[in-house]
Amino acid sequence: MPLSRRNFVIATSVAVGGSMALSACSSGGGGTGGTAHTGATKYTGASVTVGTTDDSTGPAPEVNGARKGGTIRGIAPDDFSHLDPQRIYFSWNSTVANLYVRCLTGYKIAPDGSMKLVGDLATDAGTMSDGGKTWTFTLKNGLKWEDGSELTIEDVRHGIERGFASFTTEGATYLQTDLTGTTDFRAQYKGPFSGKHLDSIDTDTAKKTITFKLKLARPDLNFTLAMQSYGAVPVKHDTKEKYDKDPVSAGPYRISQHSVDKSMTLVRNKHWDPATDPIRNAYPDSFAFEFGPQALAQTDRLIADSGDDQYAVMAYYGIPAERMQKVLTDPELKKRTINGLLSGLYYYAINTKRVTDLKVRQALIYAWPLEQIRKIYGGPSAGDYASSILSPDILGYEHADVYGKLKKPQGDPETAKKLLKEAGQLGRKIVYAYPISDTYNKTKVVIENALKAAGFDPVIKPIDSTSYYDQAQQVDNKFDVMWFGWAPDWPTGYTVIQPLFDGGTIGNGSNNVSQLNVKWVNEAIKKNAVIADPKKAGTAWAALDNKIMKEEAPIIPETYQRRFYLHGSKVGGALFDPLFSAFIMYKLYAKA
Repeated sequence: MPLSRRNFVIATSVAVGGSMALSACSSGGGGTGGTAHTGATKYTGASVTVGTTDDSTGPAPEVNGARKGGTIRGIAPDDFSHLDPQRIYFSWNSTVANLYVRCLTGYKIAPDGSMKLVGDLATDAGTMSDGGKTWTFTLKNGLKWEDGSELTIEDVRHGIERGFASFTTEGATYLQTDLTGTTDFRAQYKGPFSGKHLDSIDTDTAKKTITFKLKLARPDLNFTLAMQSYGAVPVKHDTKEKYDKDPVSAGPYRISQHSVDKSMTLVRNKHWDPATDPIRNAYPDSFAFEFGPQALAQTDRLIADSGDDQYAVMAYYGIPAERMQKVLTDPELKKRTINGLLSGLYYYAINTKRVTDLKVRQALIYAWPLEQIRKIYGGPSAGDYASSILSPDILGYEHADVYGKLKKPQGDPETAKKLLKEAGQLGRKIVYAYPISDTYNKTKVVIENALKAAGFDPVIKPIDSTSYYDQAQQVDNKFDVMWFGWAPDWPTGYTVIQPLFDGGTIGNGSNNVSQLNVKWVNEAIKKNAVIADPKKAGTAWAALDNKIMKEEAPIIPETYQRRFYLHGSKVGGALFDPLFSAFIMYKLYAKA
């Protein structure tokens, strides 16, 4: 999920053109311009603050004009790939998880998009000592699971320890690494199912405290713990692998029905106490998700605004290019939109284990047709061209364009072909994999044509979007170039460069899809991670970004995108989520 010194939680986001979600979080944004519920038009992550004990006390602030009752309906092309919190590291999954998963900390989001880190299950945002190597949190009173049983400090520890289990490889790994001092953390601890606890976590049942004794200092650990990968799980009701299908709720809603790839319904959790929750509102009686309709079909239904669709939201894909002008030029339709900038990066990972020659990787970057791709997404309104690893939202970002992509966004086949000739690989076969969608079925055509023009022999591999990440994140995959996306878990270079390029993270389910494992890169990441001064750290990460692109070329940056969503006329409380680049589900309400 990956991001900054103030968390942006894992979240994958979706492009205006209907692209899949990013594999990490997205940064905070204030509402500037447009409608009252517009998203960010510039980076506002610096406004993220840490709250007090009072800020961490429920209930959450009321949404103006909200009423209880009714059903909010979410329409999405795909089902949730994971519901187990320790297997969640993807915005789409995180969006719904906010309704039933609770962590030690979380974000209180204001109507303007500004965020405050507060205690969610904890009484506050935590107490740090020993230079960031020790953190202590105290559990609130009155916390319960959906069956009415008490949510205990042991349930909090259990949720964290099961992140070491062999079946939870999809989740975040920051805390596991911090607790053991190594990215190979499973070699040191296999998880709680053997009956053993991790020595670096202490709990006090009487005081209701949990203390983390880190091998690596982390002054920002309280932001890390807001990620749903570290959500609580009841010890007594943990069904291990089966938990992914039927998780137990600690939030305002519980899952009552789930027909895989068809629908899912959440209803009120009567044992959730709003007095314990400073973050979530719970206005609708239920949330009903429908899976299957693609972006264009969703948009046309919401434009028509009839029947139950009056209570619907685009839950995953944004407004496609084919309908963007229609929606934005119609004042009544535009009133029913939310939008915001994404903090992350869309890019194409080059598998460095298969494409070992640097000149070939550089040729791919030169050849890539950014202009043609963005036209399919909807043109300039869809976002800006990307030319580096870090996005403009990252602290310390410095503009760089190593390969001149901003001067020739349409691609430079001549330079690409020259590099291929020098490498003796003219006619090199390139296997390109992408998640099937209406939009990517179009972009693959211009990508294929650009690769042919540059002297490559492209082989196109469309993959079912539901299982795309699971396939792309396999070490032994047979793909040379893979569509991917990443948003920081909080806005610093660490949460982008470390998860994407630290060689120690390579493994099935890893976000280092490029499988880059270079000694100087690994050492630079470790060195930068302990720089205490944010400004100096930002400068170091920007320099490392530039050097990685020049000397390793492991990715093809594509775009920094803006997301637009449409909702029905009877949906209230529509706000753009600065964490997951979607609707904030727990603030929505059904109008009378």
